[in-house]
Amino acid sequence: MTSTELQDYIPQDQWPPVSAMLDGFGDQTLPASPALAGTTVRLPAEDGSTTEYGFEDASSLTWRVSGRVANQSGTATYKAIEARPGIFIIDFVLGQGVAAENVTIVLDHNTGAVTAGVSRFVTVDGKTRSTTEFIHSNTFGSAAVHGRSTGLVGKRIFYRYSDVETYEHIYLNPGTFTWNCIRGGEAGLADTDRCMTWDVADNLYIFFWTEKVMTVEAVLLVDLREQRSIGRMFGWDDPAAEPVILPFNSRLSVLNTTEYPQDTHKH
Repeated sequence: MTSTELQDYIPQDQWPPVSAMLDGFGDQTLPASPALAGTTVRLPAEDGSTTEYGFEDASSLTWRVSGRVANQSGTATYKAIEARPGIFIIDFVLGQGVAAENVTIVLDHNTGAVTAGVSRFVTVDGKTRSTTEFIHSNTFGSAAVHGRSTGLVGKRIFYRYSDVETYEHIYLNPGTFTWNCIRGGEAGLADTDRCMTWDVADNLYIFFWTEKVMTVEAVLLVDLREQRSIGRMFGWDDPAAEPVILPFNSRLSVLNTTEYPQDTHKH
């Protein structure tokens, strides 16, 4: 019997805390790139403000938000991974506790397109929940940005985050997917949640999901050509009352792609 045949439905009140994934996922193993040192990325937002990230060296950056009532600035430690030549996924955390924010930027030096996802905590009905805001821009000043994608729809993909953590995703439509933990700290857990996908390059996608049971926001690159994903999960551990920040990379296999029958007769 496979592990999935031994598992059964698990009621929500029996789910473990989000920190149950921490030990099994381990450390992100892909190397950091120093290629962005000495460069600056400016992102204008729809509200008229501009966020500027200056990469001081291979791991330190400064940030500044201008154009709002109160300008803000600060420093952070970042990691940049070159997912493909000229295409970077950059990740860093600002603040602490319930005020923490996880910023993930996908920057394509080939096209100038850049997408920034900022995940933070909010209070809803007295509970700590999470939300993510996305900004799409172009460092070349052109109109080319990462556009919404249907490239994952219909695919069933198996993700190996470590030797002990494996999941599958089933992409139902551009805004909905199902995840299922095959093995690991969440074994037997499954749900259907909101997602969004954007095109970056051929068979390379930004993928975002947010969970309705656990307080989790995930932003990652799914690379079908290189058969890997790179990204992070940002969540809130209720029992410990603290953020859970989980950078990861995985090996993936496309299990199948669903093709619906083209009905030619009306009944």
